[in-house]
Amino acid sequence: MKSGIINKTIYDVDKIRKDFPILESMIHGKPLCYLDNAATTQKPKSVIASDVNYYTHLNSNIHRGVHSLSEAATKAYEDARIRVQKFINASSEKEIIFTRGTTESINLVAQTLGRSILKEGDEIIISTMEHHSNIVPWQLIAAEKKAKIKIIPIIDKGDLILDEYRKLLSPKTKIVSVVYVSNSLGTINDVETIISLAHKQNIPVLLDAAQAVNHLPVDVQKLDCDFLAFSGHKLYGPTGIGVLYGKSHYLESMPPYQGGGDMISKVTFEETTFNSLPYKFEAGTSNIAGTIGLGAAIDYVNTIGINNIAAYEHKLLEYATEELLKINGLRIIGQSDNKCSLISFVLDNIHPHDVGTFLDFEGIAIRTGHHCTQPLMDRFGVPATSRASFGLYNTKYEVDILAAGIKKIIEVFK
Repeated sequence: MKSGIINKTIYDVDKIRKDFPILESMIHGKPLCYLDNAATTQKPKSVIASDVNYYTHLNSNIHRGVHSLSEAATKAYEDARIRVQKFINASSEKEIIFTRGTTESINLVAQTLGRSILKEGDEIIISTMEHHSNIVPWQLIAAEKKAKIKIIPIIDKGDLILDEYRKLLSPKTKIVSVVYVSNSLGTINDVETIISLAHKQNIPVLLDAAQAVNHLPVDVQKLDCDFLAFSGHKLYGPTGIGVLYGKSHYLESMPPYQGGGDMISKVTFEETTFNSLPYKFEAGTSNIAGTIGLGAAIDYVNTIGINNIAAYEHKLLEYATEELLKINGLRIIGQSDNKCSLISFVLDNIHPHDVGTFLDFEGIAIRTGHHCTQPLMDRFGVPATSRASFGLYNTKYEVDILAAGIKKIIEVFK
């Protein structure tokens, strides 16, 4: 991502850090240096307060109650839906479905749209860099329908080969499902081109935006994607809450994902008629507190400004890349010219798990392993990587701590 101009009157990272109580923690006697934001982000005081406020003052089930608590909880829940709608610029709040997270959102589309449109011999296109959550659901429905999965390859720098993608598109292609930002490489995919090429053949496109919405401005109408999925806990919100955006005409045509309360209009023993959007896909008691908390997280991000966040994080990524590349024996996996938020690396003759364990004793939290992208690890010929991922509260000083920790590891293992 190209560096932008940071509004310093708004973006004060030292002030921002004070909004996150956990950043004051000590780990093994050292200040926490939290660089595992691609796994989950920390929560600001306003999100924590939202959760406490709900259970202290609003706790009630929603939609069906006529008493004051239920009405207040329902309003807070639906206000959060409108916040999400505006945050990603959906055309209607009816296009916002609340789920448990990105994984459930993708499964919902695979099990409803996929089951409706796929037949034997049809094809689904995904990419080499997909998270398992955007591989396994398609494998399951492909096996059931005897469809095939086609894979967009990538180059060594970590960019998709769009010329090969063009060749994969055919009358047999029924859906394209790709990641917006890679959780293992940081690559920002050219999703506009991916969507445009698919739409020329009337093929719907789903974007896994779990690693995008907290780093980049996302406008679903401008992108023209048909579906978009993300998780609240990567957007400084609670765990257990996610979003599926879908264009209304697709959502209207798709059967319910689950049966139960609130997704129905009328039930008899002979038949059931289903509720209108978005409730047709929200069976049972929702994660009410989590949904309201997601709304609070969006408010927090909007207060800082997603463009300010993107510009700040890009400068931080540039600095981190420059500093880590100075370290002999360190190799970065994924060096796209268009990337954000994270650096995955390997050290010569040192296993990533040893790296992660050693850094933990320095107070540094990173992620090690295959990051739920085993096919991508196979592509690069590594079993795992060490991944440092950045959020809106990270600093150059923390990058320096990381670099010093890595140098210490290399000295010890010599």
